[in-house]
Amino acid sequence: MLFGRSDLADFSYFLVTAKHRSFRRAALELGISASALSHAIKGLESRLGVRLLNRTNRSVTLTAAGEQLQSAISSPFDEIGQAVEDLNRFRDGPSGRIRLNVPTDAATLLLAPVLPAFVDLYPDIEVDIAVSNHMIDVIDSGFDAGIRYGGTVPEDMIAQRLSADLRWVVAGSPSYLDRFGAPEHPDDLHQHRCLRFRLGDDRMYRWEFERDGEEILITSPGSLVLDETGFILSLMAGGAGLMYAPQAVVAPLVEQGKARLVLKDWTTPGPGFHIYYSSRRHVPVGLRLLIELIREMRPLGL
Repeated sequence: MLFGRSDLADFSYFLVTAKHRSFRRAALELGISASALSHAIKGLESRLGVRLLNRTNRSVTLTAAGEQLQSAISSPFDEIGQAVEDLNRFRDGPSGRIRLNVPTDAATLLLAPVLPAFVDLYPDIEVDIAVSNHMIDVIDSGFDAGIRYGGTVPEDMIAQRLSADLRWVVAGSPSYLDRFGAPEHPDDLHQHRCLRFRLGDDRMYRWEFERDGEEILITSPGSLVLDETGFILSLMAGGAGLMYAPQAVVAPLVEQGKARLVLKDWTTPGPGFHIYYSSRRHVPVGLRLLIELIREMRPLGL
């Protein structure tokens, strides 16, 4: 069976759809409409004479033939992608596109100080960043890499440290502390209003404390549950309650006198940010350059 240019394009469309198990998400990555993508896959199936995908209103799954085709052609297409990426060294400047999934703290503390310099150095590299605290499979979702705190990086990924370990602190506004007083021991938090943080996997984050070898884990009380650091920061500054966060998050407000640290003897170190990506994929030049610049500029130390 002879293959034309359209067949090769449709094979690449098939691989992206197989990766996402969704026409909508695959179409977003490819930059085409979901209906156009579905039509292309149907045309490929017709020419091959086999069904590759099972379609329902809620899901897209691979048939046995689809699984076999995905397994057979994934590696050659990855090699083509790597070959194209390697051509960057022959250009006047690197180009391409990288997609990252990062939590809000990493976006604010780690990427925001670095990206202005990055776009100046590499104007032809497009950086597409999704800022979310939800725990997702970044590879299946079409991202080149993700950033997480070190202790939450999936074990089957290659990880590189991007920051020093972070120190976690408790802060409150002057108005809150004047009204309710400052806790002197972590157990005192049970009599305070705490701004509770929901993790990306929907668990409530428990506040960790350490002093002289003693470790305490507090299920923070409070009526406000949030999942975005900037929102929590604004509520803390407004006197709504105490906040538990990396020191770098609250440092600007502390310097401005809009927040005070409490329980200073109980501050706790935690793993810094790491970037991670699949060992089964080539690393885009743009991603490698971004990692190098973050490690060079060290906005959170290293």
